[in-house]
Amino acid sequence: MRAIRQVVSVLLLGLALLGLGCKDVVEAPTGLSYSANPASYVEGSAILPNNPTHGGGAIDAYTVSPALPAGLALDAKSGVISGTPTAATAVASYTVTGSNAAGSATASLSITITAVVAPITITTQPASQLAFVGSTATFTVVATGTGTLSYQWSKDGGAIPGATAATYTTPILTLADSGSTYSVDLANGLGDSLASAKATLTVEVPGGPGTFLATGAMTGRRAFATATLLPGGKVLVAGGYDGSSMLGSAELYDPATESFTPTGGMTPRRFHTATLLANGKVLIVGGANASLTLATAQLYDPATGTFSATGSLVHARADHTATLLPDGQVLVVGGGDLGTFQATAERYDPATGTFSVTASAPAATRAAHTATLLANGQVLIIGGKTAASLLSAELYDPVAGTFAFTGLMTVPRAFHTATLLPDGQVLVVGGAATALAERYDPATGTFNSAGNLLLGRTAHAAALLPTGKVLICGGLGLGSPAPILATAELFDPATGTFAATGTLATGRELHTATALASGKVLVAGGYSGLSFLASAELYD
Repeated sequence: MRAIRQVVSVLLLGLALLGLGCKDVVEAPTGLSYSANPASYVEGSAILPNNPTHGGGAIDAYTVSPALPAGLALDAKSGVISGTPTAATAVASYTVTGSNAAGSATASLSITITAVVAPITITTQPASQLAFVGSTATFTVVATGTGTLSYQWSKDGGAIPGATAATYTTPILTLADSGSTYSVDLANGLGDSLASAKATLTVEVPGGPGTFLATGAMTGRRAFATATLLPGGKVLVAGGYDGSSMLGSAELYDPATESFTPTGGMTPRRFHTATLLANGKVLIVGGANASLTLATAQLYDPATGTFSATGSLVHARADHTATLLPDGQVLVVGGGDLGTFQATAERYDPATGTFSVTASAPAATRAAHTATLLANGQVLIIGGKTAASLLSAELYDPVAGTFAFTGLMTVPRAFHTATLLPDGQVLVVGGAATALAERYDPATGTFNSAGNLLLGRTAHAAALLPTGKVLICGGLGLGSPAPILATAELFDPATGTFAATGTLATGRELHTATALASGKVLVAGGYSGLSFLASAELYD
């Protein structure tokens, strides 16, 4: 019996030992890796799951350091990386660790998130254009796309050295340049490139219908002056700047003798206005001298050839407008005062010689704008600037005494011209970054394209001719550096087109152009780029 118990004990001990030998042994994981490594993904696009593989024992948990790019996630159980990246990131290394009770294995994973690459798109192609011998031409391209765009302009298929901006201005042109084509190749540094359309340059000798001829010179140099046609046919030129001083002098141009003679003397000023009143006198308003914006106003009497003081503005202003209303009063709008733009308007009453603020304020603050009396008696106020040039326009109703916005222009403008056409519409020219002209239709309250100037310009002058056409002359051209123009062109309302006409003897900006009773146009003074001018020319 005892022997049997010993045998049973031995068997039980063996079974116990056998059970111990069958218990599982945990093994550490080895050789952790990922199906995509290095991995490159695109911002905003869901990725294909990046799956891990490994040897050794099963992995209980996964971790990653540093955190994955925004939008991606590591599944702590399976180790799968998935998601949609939300931001571009540079290439970086991420360490994924898979572990169990016996140990761990790591994988170094390289991930890059690239931005969505928008292809280069040209929104404004270089435009074919007409230019004249002795001037320059400027070509511009506007494009969008990912990355920093680079440019290389070509002439007739050959790269132009140094022409690597979005805008290219030619050297001074000759007839040999006529017929040349200009284009630009764009690249974004990301492997994308695009060639623009070709623009053709036509170069002509200045001239055409209409001629500018020299007439008598002014008694002094001046730009920023005003020029007013008087009832007797003479022209009053007043104030301005000669390059060193603000001018208080004035002079009269006599078309019969083609000569200027001094007349009267006024407070020195520029950026002022001069308005012919119903009584034949001229109202001089505001402006600036060397240190102050002026509130003073003066009256010029052609009968005596003298200036006299009249009431002062309520608010000093320069670069404003002054418009004679049907009731004989003068509407003064906007302008600036030492960097502060006036959000007010005033009316001058010749009967009392006083200014009063209008009951309604202008709809927008502006300076260097235009104001045109329409056939219906309302005043159209266009463009101008504050911190930047403006698209807006507004109407003043002198009966209601109110201002109200009207249609927007296509492009913002300042230092432009606005000319009332025989059909009651208003031609708006220049003062913009493009050559586009516009017509305002009072019947619809909208601006519509009037075609393109042959040469874009600003600080030019415009005058309505007896034919109904509009003469546009001189000014500052487009481009950098911007050329001062001697060219002139005519707008024909019947065809809606611009055509070249005669060329000024001297290129000039900041000059005046006054239509005379004879149908000729007096162009006087201005700045040539080298000096302030006393010269004058007649367009016939």
